[in-house]
Amino acid sequence: MEAWKVWTASSHPLKQLIHLASSTTRRRTFPRFIVTCCSPPTTTAAGGSMVAGRNRRASSSSSTSDREAIRAIRLKKVEELRNKGLEPYAYKWDRTHTANQLQDIYRDLGNGEELNSGSDHVSIAGRIVARRAFGKLAFFTLRDDSGTIQLYCEKERLLNEQFEQLKTLVDIGDLLGVSGSIKRTEKGELSVYVNSFAILTKSLLPLPDKYHGLTDMDKRYRQRYVDMIANPEVADIFRKRAKIVSAIRRTVELSGFIEVETPVLQGAAGGAEARPFVTYHNSLGRDLYLRIATELHLKRMLVGGFEKVYEMGRIFRNEGISTRHNPEFTTIEMYEAYSDYESMMNMAEEIVTQCALAVCGKLTIDYQGTEICLERPWRRETMHNLVKEATGIDFNELGNDLKVAKEITLRAPGIGHDSKDKSSIEACTSVGHLLNEVFEIVVEPQLLQPTFVLDYPIEISPLAKPHRRHAGLTERFELFICGRELANAFSELTDPMDQRGRLEEQVRQHNEKRAAVVPKPDRAEEKTTKNEDDDAYEVTLDDDFLTALEYGMPPASGMGLGVDRLVMLLTNSASIRDVIAFPVLKVQQ
Repeated sequence: MEAWKVWTASSHPLKQLIHLASSTTRRRTFPRFIVTCCSPPTTTAAGGSMVAGRNRRASSSSSTSDREAIRAIRLKKVEELRNKGLEPYAYKWDRTHTANQLQDIYRDLGNGEELNSGSDHVSIAGRIVARRAFGKLAFFTLRDDSGTIQLYCEKERLLNEQFEQLKTLVDIGDLLGVSGSIKRTEKGELSVYVNSFAILTKSLLPLPDKYHGLTDMDKRYRQRYVDMIANPEVADIFRKRAKIVSAIRRTVELSGFIEVETPVLQGAAGGAEARPFVTYHNSLGRDLYLRIATELHLKRMLVGGFEKVYEMGRIFRNEGISTRHNPEFTTIEMYEAYSDYESMMNMAEEIVTQCALAVCGKLTIDYQGTEICLERPWRRETMHNLVKEATGIDFNELGNDLKVAKEITLRAPGIGHDSKDKSSIEACTSVGHLLNEVFEIVVEPQLLQPTFVLDYPIEISPLAKPHRRHAGLTERFELFICGRELANAFSELTDPMDQRGRLEEQVRQHNEKRAAVVPKPDRAEEKTTKNEDDDAYEVTLDDDFLTALEYGMPPASGMGLGVDRLVMLLTNSASIRDVIAFPVLKVQQ
């Protein structure tokens, strides 16, 4: 009846999952105490001991009363450990192996075999995610960064009161250090036959309920640390992300690129058209902006004499949150002197395919039920041709008559039926803007397979070089996969006077929009709409960048590639929040 004593002594107030083998019948049999946690794919329960009620749907173990009851009991266990002269928060533990290493080394060990030689004595450490007690035997599942392994604990094997301490003081969620020999049970489970153990960290709060798990998506994002314990596959996404980042660096550096660092705090937010975060520097007495791109400082490096540079880092944009957008995200931007945008298409193909091979081991992958083929070469097509193919409208024939172009566009099949799309089209200020709007509405969602979209209108590409053959266009491409932009690249504009004129025009247009949404005195208390608020920020000209161009920047190509979206693609993740460990969220009420 020892297991029952453990339950009554340590877990009476807890509402967790307990199975007593003797509960289904009144015949006198040895009571069996089973606790399980975190067994994927269903996430698991975990407190010191489990909740009653096999046939009743247990309420969430994270309720305040349950959590506080469990925490109080575990705090008493911390005190009890210290009273016994045992430190529940250790300084270190010397490991000889990880769980996965043991599984690999002893994969050929037969059922029922035990190895007792000195070389087979091992020391491991990790979190307890499951436990079962049978009187003089107890089984624990230990998980470390590499995987899981069973702990086989026998009363006669452990010294003094260690077995009772193991049963009464060790809870699911605790971090344990264990030493012992290797054994495979009769049922084929490789185990560490425990000689001694130590509690390395005493967990105070319960892990999620076995049957309900941590399924609240908002809570999963807020408490990612619990999410990774309860759902081990989540941690695998971040391991894959690390591989992708390494593969990107390896690929570009093999091509001769040098990684540099540029300021996060900037005097002018340039390199993109986006609302910046603004902060104030007390000592300097001035506003500073969190960077919205790394572009302008990387181009300064080219002016300074570097020929191949890149930076992988965080970008900050004070804009909306969605499954594709987070206010802070990771990009790689790179610039190569004496090349044009054709070079960056080749580099984009190389980066994505190398990352796919590093993480997936193949170039045909599944993304949300769609098979994506990353075999090179990828399709390359102009924006004009893609729009004509999808809508029948040839923007090359429309000239610069914006009114006529809008009328023809709104009559085209599949365009203008949605009121939001119609208002977006009517708001366009040039034929180039209109072409891009039609592309985004009609074409972009259909670009599932890798496609380079070439030659964007000059109105929406203020940093790109004019197209050498087609007036009104630029040498610019964007890469789309699964209907999402993955990369953006130019033959870079190096003419300082042309660049100044375009940036000044961009500032002028923005200030006109901004002026239109500034509340008039009689409307001062009216609430602005979201779109109005998006334009109500100041855009400043980066004069130092323009000065740098006047010293001379070599012909160059440049590209920005979204690392988060690439990770989404290669890990089959539906939301950007799934691939950012700690995404920005709304304030919890």
